[in-house]
Amino acid sequence: MSALLEKHIVELLQDRDEKAISLLYEHYGDTLFGVANKVVRDENLAQDVLQESFVKIWKKSDSYDPSKAKLFTWLFRITRNTAIDKLRSVNTKSDKEIQIDVSDVYNLGVNSIRPELIDVRENLEKIEEKYQIVLEALFFQGMTQQEASDELDIPLGTIKSRLKIGLRELKKIYVSIILFALILNINELI
Repeated sequence: MSALLEKHIVELLQDRDEKAISLLYEHYGDTLFGVANKVVRDENLAQDVLQESFVKIWKKSDSYDPSKAKLFTWLFRITRNTAIDKLRSVNTKSDKEIQIDVSDVYNLGVNSIRPELIDVRENLEKIEEKYQIVLEALFFQGMTQQEASDELDIPLGTIKSRLKIGLRELKKIYVSIILFALILNINELI
């Protein structure tokens, strides 16, 4: 790519002109797809990564600084980081699948726990709003931590901290509910 064309694309990006995205896709799409595919090793997933990357590139277009990095380096980093986030997200989801039919969880007291008492959305409202927002984005909207960071305009480290603290607060609520149910069961047996 000529320096003149690259400069033109950068100007279009900084002016938020949609022509920039078509030019970027035309000149860098195949290469960026290759970057994504090398990380995720799945063509369909790589297509998703490429699409998410172009959305991020568009949203962050005003943050590109030609004095800090070449255009391709900037595009490469966004695509590579998006691919890594996607790979982590896919791996995390598959690692956390629950095999209910082979579960050996001891069910003492389950009959006395009323479903309305353990409604996640209802109990989510019992924790601070800053934690609610993060948990809502990650669990109910299915965003990755990076996507939540971008969408909510909150640093990734803060997203991770709020996730950890929010889950800890929810755990306290559920432990209380379970303990209460167990106490009810014991009282019924006496």
